[in-house]
Amino acid sequence: MKPVAIASDHAGFELKEQLRAYLETLGHTVLDLGTHSLDSVDYPDFGKALAEAIADGRSDRGVLVCGSGIGISIAANRNPAVRAALCHDVTTAQLCRLHNDANVIALGSRIVGVEVAKDAVKAFFSTDFEGGRHQRRVAKLC
Repeated sequence: MKPVAIASDHAGFELKEQLRAYLETLGHTVLDLGTHSLDSVDYPDFGKALAEAIADGRSDRGVLVCGSGIGISIAANRNPAVRAALCHDVTTAQLCRLHNDANVIALGSRIVGVEVAKDAVKAFFSTDFEGGRHQRRVAKLC
């Protein structure tokens, strides 16, 4: 099984660190693409790094974190190999997998708390794509 890619900007660093450790407790190997401190960085660089890890096959799925989750998900979604979904709870994490076959979950460290983020990540990684009528729609995203 390929490692889960994870990346954040400085605003998401602390939540990223907690989610990285949590993913490991769930049995995942983690490919940490940074940032590695609270020093100010640009979120597009980290969204792009994670997207490239998915596109080049180093990982199949990823977790992104910035202050709102918005900017870093936009950055990652510029790569056609990525379907990053901004999630705020378990329901959105499940639905993005079930209906959209999302391969990256994006979270806002200023929007969701640690426990909600953990619950969403667990739901994301334990939910399979439903396929069926959704497959046709997902195919149109490419």
